[in-house]
Amino acid sequence: MSSRPMTRDEEREIAGKLRAWAIETALPFWATTGYDARRGGFHERLDLAGAPDVACPRRTRVQARQIYVYAHAAVLGWHPDAAQIALRGLEFVLASSRSPDARPGYAHSLSADGEIANALRDTYDHAFILLALAWVARATGDSQVHALIDEVLAFIDEHLAAENGGFHEGAPATTPRRQNPHMHMFEAMLALHETVGHAEALPRARRILTLLEQTFLDAQTRTIREYFDEDWRPAPGELGDIIEPGHHAEWAWLLRKYERLTGETPHVAARHLVETACRFSEAGTGFLIDEADRFGRVRKATRRCWPQTELAKAWLAEHEAGRPGAAEKAAQALVGLAGDYLKGPFPGAWYDSLDAGGKPNIAFVPASTFYHLFCAIAEADRLLGTGAAAHT
Repeated sequence: MSSRPMTRDEEREIAGKLRAWAIETALPFWATTGYDARRGGFHERLDLAGAPDVACPRRTRVQARQIYVYAHAAVLGWHPDAAQIALRGLEFVLASSRSPDARPGYAHSLSADGEIANALRDTYDHAFILLALAWVARATGDSQVHALIDEVLAFIDEHLAAENGGFHEGAPATTPRRQNPHMHMFEAMLALHETVGHAEALPRARRILTLLEQTFLDAQTRTIREYFDEDWRPAPGELGDIIEPGHHAEWAWLLRKYERLTGETPHVAARHLVETACRFSEAGTGFLIDEADRFGRVRKATRRCWPQTELAKAWLAEHEAGRPGAAEKAAQALVGLAGDYLKGPFPGAWYDSLDAGGKPNIAFVPASTFYHLFCAIAEADRLLGTGAAAHT
């Protein structure tokens, strides 16, 4: 990573480069090759030659993430058919995954032939269903989508909410319990407020924020634990000490977004969480590693793509909050993302993981990562690129 300070023009340039990649290459690719025209729905993943893995089970969360991408792209005007693509994806999910066994909620995954592969009603999945529905409602104005949102919220309250706070992992409940589904449910609540002004969104978000403050955050080390037992105590043994730097960056972005949407006093944890994430960055590139423990020991030195998008988003949010030097740090993260992850293996795709030496180490391109990339690019465009003039 260059030690020379970046200029404002260079910051604008990388935001524009990524915007062009999304609009001209990635969005058209995943709407065509990335979509299963024969069976319906988005492909779960492609091989490194760009061929869909048609035998791979398809997770509901991935369908929802892709629906979100195209609905948000429709709102931004980044693809002429984006709203129709999002609706087509939603229709597939409603027909295949919503109560396919006559039970309420959305099944976790489908087999290659469209049958139920896993009937679990997963909390993480339902958070992404809400995120997708929020943006489809914004993109289309369809009142039926609003009804689906309320249906999902009612299902969560009846089947997934836990008496001792937060949510179970799913129905049926399992352990360990994780902070991660709660983070994405927080994200979904902010989306419901931002897109359609849902009356219940911010009160629900506030309850999750309290859980972050009182349970997930370890004040001593300024880290977020990942795993807990049924009573919200840290999971026993090493499991209870695991942290993911990417989630620290993701929470930092979400906290800043909560502040922006509510006008509340800035949350001190946002600044601290960005700094914690950066403690676990690779010295030469600045990329976040995948996993450590709260005492600073590295557990997985691999570097997935998604933590880098979240680091860029976190610094973008710090820039919006007025932190000196944050715009440059965001731009540097975006340059690294474009140079090391988006350079291959084919146009519109990414290397999803790099090993400790910087070489790709996963032999497929998961569709699930597009959500992370798209959101980071949209934020970069808003705050550094074409949308930045309104914020200066």
